[in-house]
Amino acid sequence: MPYGPYEQIAVDCKDGILTLTLHRPEKLNAFTGKMMWEMIDVFTRVNKDDAVGAVIVTGAGRAFCAGADLSGGASTFDATTNPARKERDAGPVESVNWSDERVRDGGGRLTLTIFECLKPVIAAVNGAAVGVGVTMLLPMDIRIASRDARFGFVFARRGIVPEAASSWFLPRIVGISKALEWCYSGRVFDAGEAHEARLVNELTEPGAELARAHAVAREIVDNAAPVSLALIRQMMWRGLGMDHPMEAHKVDSRGIYARGASADVREGVSAFLEKRKASFPMKVSDGMPPYFPWWQERNYS
Repeated sequence: MPYGPYEQIAVDCKDGILTLTLHRPEKLNAFTGKMMWEMIDVFTRVNKDDAVGAVIVTGAGRAFCAGADLSGGASTFDATTNPARKERDAGPVESVNWSDERVRDGGGRLTLTIFECLKPVIAAVNGAAVGVGVTMLLPMDIRIASRDARFGFVFARRGIVPEAASSWFLPRIVGISKALEWCYSGRVFDAGEAHEARLVNELTEPGAELARAHAVAREIVDNAAPVSLALIRQMMWRGLGMDHPMEAHKVDSRGIYARGASADVREGVSAFLEKRKASFPMKVSDGMPPYFPWWQERNYS
C-alpha cells in the first residue's frame, strides 16, 4: 500500500515495520495542521495494510517534536483570528456551538486515531518532546527514549490547557498526582524523571533509541499473530475505561471462544508442539472476529 507523498513526515516500511519520522528538523519538528493530517493518514492506512506489523514514530534531527508551531505569534491558537486556522473557525467563543466539529483540537484528532490503530505503536524519542510533542506519545504502546530527551506539559505556561485527550491518557499512565504536578508547573523535565514516573518504558544511550525500538518491534512482528495483536491492543486500552472486571471478562471470553476455533490458534499450538516458528495465516484486514468492534455494540450484555 503506497504512503504519501508527504511534506512534513517521512515514511519507510521494511520487513513488516513502518517507521514514521516527523520531518521538520529545521523547526525541531514543530507540529502543524499539515503534519497532523499526514500522520492521521498513515495511522488510518496501516489498519488495512497487512504488510505492516508494527509502527515506530520518531523525529528527524535533534528533537522529537518541540510542540506546536508558534510562528503565528500570539494568535497561534486562536481559530477566530488566525488565517492559518481558518478551517477551525466555528465562530465567536460567546456564541459558538461547542459540538461543532471545527472546535476539535488537532492533537486530539491525532491521538484518537492512534488509539484506534490495530497495530502496535512504539515511540523512539530522540530529543525534546514538549506540548503536543509529548501528548502525542501517550496513546503509543511502548515509549523508548534517549537519555538526552526532555519532556514538558507546558500548556499552563502558554495560557492554554492540555490537549490531545491527555487528560484521559496521562493520569492512567503516571497517576493523577504526577499528571497534575507536571501540568500545573509546566516545567520541562529530563528522561530520568520520565522513566521513573513510567511515562517512558526504557532509556537508551543517545542515538540508540531507534535501533532499540526496531529490536522491540522485530520481536513482536516475528513471533505474534497479527489478529491477536490487534485484539490485545484494543482490549487493553479500552479496558482502562471499564468500571468492573466483568466487562473485561466478557471481552476476554469472546476472544478465547473466537480465536480458539481459528486457523491462527491451530498453527500456534502446532508450531509450539513441533518446536518450530509459527506462520500465522490470518490477516487483520479480513480476519477480525465477528464480535469486533465490540465497543460499538448497542445491546451489549
